[in-house]
Amino acid sequence: MYRTIQRDVFPYIKTLNRGEDSAYSRFMGNANFMIASPRALVKIVDGIDTLEMNDRDTMGDVYEYILGKMAASGKNGQFRTPRHIIRMMVEMMRPTLEDSVCDPAMGSAGFIVETAKYIKEHYATELLNPRNDEYFRRGMLHGFDTDQTMLRIGAMNLMLHDINNPDVTFRDSLSSDNTDTDRYTLILANPPFAGNLDYEAVSKSLLATAKTKKTELLFMSLFLRSLAVGGRCASIVPDGVLTGTSNAHKAIRKAIVDGNRLEAVISMPSGVFKPYAGVSTAILIFTKTGAGGTDRVWFYDMKADGYSLDDKRNPVADNDIPDIIARFHALEGEEERQRTDQSFMVPVDEIREHDYDLAFNTYKETIREVVEYEAPEVLISRASALAAKITDGIHTLQTLIATGHEA
Repeated sequence: MYRTIQRDVFPYIKTLNRGEDSAYSRFMGNANFMIASPRALVKIVDGIDTLEMNDRDTMGDVYEYILGKMAASGKNGQFRTPRHIIRMMVEMMRPTLEDSVCDPAMGSAGFIVETAKYIKEHYATELLNPRNDEYFRRGMLHGFDTDQTMLRIGAMNLMLHDINNPDVTFRDSLSSDNTDTDRYTLILANPPFAGNLDYEAVSKSLLATAKTKKTELLFMSLFLRSLAVGGRCASIVPDGVLTGTSNAHKAIRKAIVDGNRLEAVISMPSGVFKPYAGVSTAILIFTKTGAGGTDRVWFYDMKADGYSLDDKRNPVADNDIPDIIARFHALEGEEERQRTDQSFMVPVDEIREHDYDLAFNTYKETIREVVEYEAPEVLISRASALAAKITDGIHTLQTLIATGHEA
């Protein structure tokens, strides 16, 4: 079996999709057979044999489970985004068949796959139309990455979810090779946080918004350039993007708040990305207008995501995600919420007064209760009486012990 798969089956897999050119076949061209021994192959085959794999959705679920067990971060500072966080962001943005969706740092294609699932769930009747179906499978979904391995994983992930030939391409999204401008109607992303690039390696149009080497800021600039007017973005960002005091940090926030329409800032607990990292993050949601439009910004403090916030990430009862989705789609009901609540609205003028700081705690109001203590003389007197009582008790105990010894 090992010899047959290595010599015959694996070369066939590399040209899968009936020999047609597809995202999967393009990135499988330089793949290598990595199963080390016949014994390992037998364990894999026996494990898969116990699963019901006739359903394409089941194959996709198995593949996503395997991806979820890949406990390593990417070489460029990217981390796998938990599936339930991706699903929350997709449900907040509610993509339609009118959208052109992009993830410029796609990794394993989680956002694109979840968008495809959402469309199949909510537009099943519309997909019976051949024109809609063709657009869905070939024209709606776009993803780019600089890691060939992640592109291969992402292409396989999409193929197992019945998206045979999406626009998935090897591309450095921040370089001058990427000329996307005013193109997409929806961007969903979790771009790399920890990277620093030389100015020479970055598209000059991105540096025009904010001169910086930080990848998280450059990607925000890219989103603003790539979106069509009226296009929406939901992106995970590190807390530094919300609070950083450098000129570049302030310039990016100012461009989003004053030049476009910032809608929501959702603060997430630091345990969301464990065990990969303990970084504190938030979700920024905005619409590209090119002419301002920010009026009031919705802030939400997510305290629980349905899993423990330690390295084990076991399921727990506490989960703010349903509440976040429901409130985001009914923001008119948030107007009367108080600053002591878990979510509230903040006028844009107040955000400008705070130098475009977007941290939840900047605007949260904490109620401090006045605690009245008794006078020091009373406390001293009480402590003295207690000390005397303890001393008497010790003397009594000593007397009992001495009497017992004499008896």
